[in-house]
Amino acid sequence: MTDDVRISIIIPALNEAEGIADTLAALAPLRARGHQVIVADGGSADGTAELARPLADVVVAAPRGRAWQQNAGAAAADGGVLLFLHADTRLPPDADRLIADGLAASGAGWGRFDLRLTGRAPMLRVVERMISLRSRATGIATGDQAIFVRRVWWERAGGFADIPLMEDVALSTTLRRMGRPLCLRATVTTSSRRWERGGIWRTILLMWRLRLAWALGADPERLASRYR
Repeated sequence: MTDDVRISIIIPALNEAEGIADTLAALAPLRARGHQVIVADGGSADGTAELARPLADVVVAAPRGRAWQQNAGAAAADGGVLLFLHADTRLPPDADRLIADGLAASGAGWGRFDLRLTGRAPMLRVVERMISLRSRATGIATGDQAIFVRRVWWERAGGFADIPLMEDVALSTTLRRMGRPLCLRATVTTSSRRWERGGIWRTILLMWRLRLAWALGADPERLASRYR
């Protein structure tokens, strides 16, 4: 495998002891095919980092916050493509082939997957479909969609902005100026716990309000407080 098609999978984690082993076990076939798995721990107090070490290539410590953790993981990566994966998200088994073939065929420098949520509520099918359609129409991706980017594009974009929320939208906005994303129709599967815990409709309204406030120039610190 050449370095330009080797994928470094970067997982920001914070107190994910309950599921981190399963997350990393799902990536074992990708590691066996020569790809790199990095866990960027944000100061977990439940042993997440210790559980991750035998199952990852690299575990790095970073300040708490996805932007800072993912930037720290990227700094430790040696692949030609960086893929940012949330700890509660699962890639399709052939994600590496889909990414390599898609980037080569399209000439794109970055991209994302369509989304599937784990819950069974019919409204979640609407949510996941709307997220994927919105992303395809706007060229903006969210972290749940497993954003991937060629290293040279990542370096030109300057990485994730040092903000506590909307770091994925900010990066997508920068990358979109450089070129449209590769929108893979294959799905990543993401936990629906956030939607179920907060209520599906309330979570939809919250996310739209946050995105609108962000677009209007609201302070990311205040948005992060509202999100929490």
